[in-house]
Amino acid sequence: MKRNKFSLQILTFGLIVISFIACDKDFVNIQSDIINNDNATNFDIFSTPLDIITYTQALAPVETSNLGLNTLGSYDDVFGRTTSSFVSQVTLSTFNPVFGEEVAIDSVVLDVPYFSRVTDLEESGNILYDIDSVIGRNPLKLSIFESDYFIRNFDPNGDFNESQSYFSNKSASANEMISDAALESEELIFLRGKGTSYPIDPVAGENVITVSDEGFTLITLDEEGAEQVSLRQPPGIRIKLDPAYWQNKIIDQEGESVLGSANSFENYFKGLYFKAETVGPDGSFLTLNLGSQSSLITIYYTRLTPSETDDVGTTEQTTFQVRFSSNRINFMANDFTTPISDGNEVDGDSRLYLKGGEGSMVKIKLFNGDGINDGDDATFDDFKSLYVVTENGIVRSKRLINEANLVFYVDQDVMQNGEPNRLYLYDAENKTPLIDYFLDAQNASLPSFSVVNHLGPLQRVDDDPLQSGIKYKFRITEHLNNLLLRDSTNVELGLSVSLNVNLEGGNQQREVQSPSNSGLTVPISAILTPRGTVLHGNTLENGDKKVFLEIYYTCLDGDDECNQN
Repeated sequence: MKRNKFSLQILTFGLIVISFIACDKDFVNIQSDIINNDNATNFDIFSTPLDIITYTQALAPVETSNLGLNTLGSYDDVFGRTTSSFVSQVTLSTFNPVFGEEVAIDSVVLDVPYFSRVTDLEESGNILYDIDSVIGRNPLKLSIFESDYFIRNFDPNGDFNESQSYFSNKSASANEMISDAALESEELIFLRGKGTSYPIDPVAGENVITVSDEGFTLITLDEEGAEQVSLRQPPGIRIKLDPAYWQNKIIDQEGESVLGSANSFENYFKGLYFKAETVGPDGSFLTLNLGSQSSLITIYYTRLTPSETDDVGTTEQTTFQVRFSSNRINFMANDFTTPISDGNEVDGDSRLYLKGGEGSMVKIKLFNGDGINDGDDATFDDFKSLYVVTENGIVRSKRLINEANLVFYVDQDVMQNGEPNRLYLYDAENKTPLIDYFLDAQNASLPSFSVVNHLGPLQRVDDDPLQSGIKYKFRITEHLNNLLLRDSTNVELGLSVSLNVNLEGGNQQREVQSPSNSGLTVPISAILTPRGTVLHGNTLENGDKKVFLEIYYTCLDGDDECNQN
């Protein structure tokens, strides 16, 4: 009986293995670029490279208030140089503070960490980090000023409770500019750290910071005079500031109304302006999170110990914190050697220019733009007739779309490196992601590996991250199915550079300043990156590199026309 049972198990296992082998022969990888009738009887590829119009849309100043993240520094690429600075309101950790008696400031330290992760822990206790929010490792001249410009919450010329927008060219509107004199009211003095081992160590009068992935180590002396590590912090900007300024600005105001509430303090201390300049031919570009709990200004001071004991004249060490509020504005200055202008909206462009920040985007019209702005639907109707038929008001599929991709090739004659790894394809009319975005897997902790089926990352030579880029592939299968089966509108699509594709799910698009109020917007993550690229468009003479739409489909039973192709 046991022998028969064992034989039955072997037979069952063999049948399962055979079934897997048989199934493997029936399936083809639909991501392959060479699927055709030679290797599948009912699976084919259909390309429509001439049914797409793609053109460059240059951007005017973009809205940069309250972005969540902020950028600082300079970045150079084939377009030229982009320099970024920002201004932020600040707030107090406690209002109506009581600092104590005989206050003496020991030091004032500004901390703004980079985005980083721990990679190793050495035997000495030293922590190694990897930072992914910095482009370049070149020194920067950083100046910090007390700003005399009041950042408004509401637009005095807008509707009731309409938020005030601020733009990348230092303006609140096309008619209201923010002057440098207002932003640079009083410069803060940087000091060299004492008793510290900081990789970022400004020198008074020079304000030069180095950019490094090394953390900070604070060295103090114990009771016997031996050095000991009292603090370790991840990499970022860490600067010692002149205590005299903060004594006058904060400590000496104890009991005054200016420290009594958020509104009073905002009117008294309007904010800090961070201005970056290059040191030498190349700069660095930083993405910073001032909303982090670790981003703050700490006043370290001593005071008399409250007289609850008999110890008279003893002192204690304590701290007070000044934090950054959410009211922040990024400013961007472009010095382009390759100017970006609007492309040909009717026929499309041979080259497409994509640039983050106050740069450019690409507009895409599928099926020659049929159905967009009440245009002629002939091209789309011809395409639709190949895939569906309507009988008695019911839509029936003739061909089943398994996968549809928009493919853009990088112009390698212009771009050699520095291309963005991710681009974002979206519904430009409704300012929303495509349906394929929401059906793809998202990775909150690793944005580089998020929504990779729909928004394919840049394919590089030999899959080497240091090599030049080849192409981007965007899967829009469900978007096309919506057009064919659900009578969706063939809207114009937008393509932008993306710092983090996870930011797009919240439909966070920002206004582009225009006297005509055109309603043009740009995705928020496109504003936060300076990177750019040049792609081949639809009027390129070389057909091998021309942008195209590819469709993998299955012929359904009864469609003789499909099977004859």
